[in-house]
Amino acid sequence: MKVEFTRHGGAYDRGSADKYYGRAFAPHYYKGDTLQSKLITKLNSEELAAYTKGYNEQTDQKDYGSL
Repeated sequence: MKVEFTRHGGAYDRGSADKYYGRAFAPHYYKGDTLQSKLITKLNSEELAAYTKGYNEQTDQKDYGSL
């Protein structure tokens, strides 16, 4: 997988984070760092595949009950 997808803010990273935090499947990524750069919501097939893989491969979820 391309490094651009796995970097912080990339499509795989965002998919993984969404699943971890219990958010809905909503494909997106950031051009640079998360929340510090342009949000991209129209993904090409390769970017969508990376987001989906990140979402599906995340097996851990944040435990909000232990706050």
